[in-house]
Amino acid sequence: MPIIKSAKKRVRTAEKAAIRNSKTKRTLKTALKAFRSSFTADDQAKAQGALDTAAKKGLIHKNKAARQKAQLARAAKAAGTDAPAKAPAKKSTAAKTVKSPVAAPAKKTTAAKKATTAKQAPVKAAVRKTTKKTEK
Repeated sequence: MPIIKSAKKRVRTAEKAAIRNSKTKRTLKTALKAFRSSFTADDQAKAQGALDTAAKKGLIHKNKAARQKAQLARAAKAAGTDAPAKAPAKKSTAAKTVKSPVAAPAKKTTAAKKATTAKQAPVKAAVRKTTKKTEK
């Protein structure tokens, strides 16, 4: 059992994460089993969602999730079921044509940059002078 306070907290955090991860893994396994037993479009959508969630949380690698989703799609096609319906992407033409002048942040001009460096220059020179005097 840890003695240090931060180590105790780490144990508590790890336990919570383990519970959360086991729930996600269990959801993934049940969704995959449900799809493999029925091959319906609804079960395919649930299984793909569970794969995405597991990959996002780092329980499985993203390439493994992509590979398993492709296998699900292949199995559904072979079984003759339709693919899950995807929502069409919304395209906003108004956002592309209208540009807001307020959105762009103000840029520093070269005069402002020179002014800031001019203010810093005497300070640097003073520091150099004091260090040279102390070295002698």
